[in-house]
Amino acid sequence: MTSAVPAAPQRPVVAVLGTGIMGAAMARSLLRAGLEVRAWNRTQAKAAPLAADGATVTGTAEEAVRGAHVVLTALTDTTAVAAALTAASEGLHRGQVLLQTSTVGPDGAVELAQRAADLGLVHLDAPVAGTRQPAEQGALTVLVSGPVAARAVVEPVLDAIGQRTIWAGEEPGEASRLKLVLNAWVINMVGGVAECLNLAEGLGVDPRAFLDLVAGGPLDAGYLRTKSAAVLDGDLTPSFALSTALKDTRLILDAAGQAGVRLDLTAASAARFERAEADGHGEEDMIATYYAGRAPERDNG
Repeated sequence: MTSAVPAAPQRPVVAVLGTGIMGAAMARSLLRAGLEVRAWNRTQAKAAPLAADGATVTGTAEEAVRGAHVVLTALTDTTAVAAALTAASEGLHRGQVLLQTSTVGPDGAVELAQRAADLGLVHLDAPVAGTRQPAEQGALTVLVSGPVAARAVVEPVLDAIGQRTIWAGEEPGEASRLKLVLNAWVINMVGGVAECLNLAEGLGVDPRAFLDLVAGGPLDAGYLRTKSAAVLDGDLTPSFALSTALKDTRLILDAAGQAGVRLDLTAASAARFERAEADGHGEEDMIATYYAGRAPERDNG
């Protein structure tokens, strides 16, 4: 049963659990908006730099959530979110809003909603669309499903971290289902970029000639430009890590299997991500799937 939502504060205090690429960026957006932020990460060194931006960095999850109005989780998967909630449990209070921004899939969202209910929290399934740069700019798109009554409490938080909020419904998992559809598009698009670059290399074609060919036309895309530049410039600093993309791809395939849908392109993308991860590219940007398409003799050279 969902806990009652308390009256909405004008400036909610936000506990951010998980300060990786996305969590740290969202924490800074919240601070720029003038909200009080308490930050925690299992590896405290990752949260420590936020102190210079004005956040209170805590040694435990329990300290971070105590007295907060909103608990924002930005962690890897369902297991990590559940573990953080367990670690924070003694500091949680009934009626706090859990704004769960990790991509956990529909099953994970339902599982975490039940976990939140057991702890007396009001759960919002709120995966975000966007990578490092829009997160740093407070320009994410946030997909949210959950009780209408919680909207007023989280509105200042959503306005700080995103440029657009899409309310997908009131049931746990509705936002996560929409996020998986979006991620299927992104994952297959990045695979398409990687394969075009692979083919150009294999055929001795300058990839910039291909980019010039499509420039300004209906086949051009900002994503093609950004990801091609990452490969051509040799800068694979992660906006979205390959290992995380693989995790999301597996969530998509699991959900599709349960729905009786066959996703051949997504399955192929998963295989490429697995090869690239096995070759040590997991912490690089997801466009490192490019390396999964190179001929073996080139890798050894």
